[in-house]
Amino acid sequence: MISKTLTEAINTQITREYFSAYMYLAMANDAMDKGFKGAFNWLSLQFAEEQGHALKLSKYLQDRGAKVILDEIEKPQDEWCDLVTIFKDVLVHEQKVTAWINEIMAIAVQESDFAAQGMLKWFIDEQVEEEANAADMIWMLEMNSESKVALFQADQELGKRVASAPVAE
Repeated sequence: MISKTLTEAINTQITREYFSAYMYLAMANDAMDKGFKGAFNWLSLQFAEEQGHALKLSKYLQDRGAKVILDEIEKPQDEWCDLVTIFKDVLVHEQKVTAWINEIMAIAVQESDFAAQGMLKWFIDEQVEEEANAADMIWMLEMNSESKVALFQADQELGKRVASAPVAE
């Protein structure tokens, strides 16, 4: 049986994952408003991925016999000055998510909940990837921000991202 403390922490993270999805959708829409179709693609796929993370956590709770309780989702920012700023905000947000996942893992370790630790290990590994991807996007965009042609090419590169396998399995 999963503890009440761990259930509450995971439920809080589910809401955070849905906020993350909502934030990425806002970023995608702002990128499209600015004419960056490639960034729209990248951020839209991230929107879907974050929803998958929430579903994976929900399924885990349900498999453990716990109730999923959704909370309110705050309204995200809806406009950024440029793509570099969008991706800098992505990195800051993903660093927060990493800290939150680590806090949940600390609870699982403290409670010796090995099943939760196994599930959370996937999220810890995922966060390493998320932060690295954001840092890579910032580097690419900063390297190309002074040239419209180079920025166009960077946006084309962002457009090459394709959906990965669903994570809610």
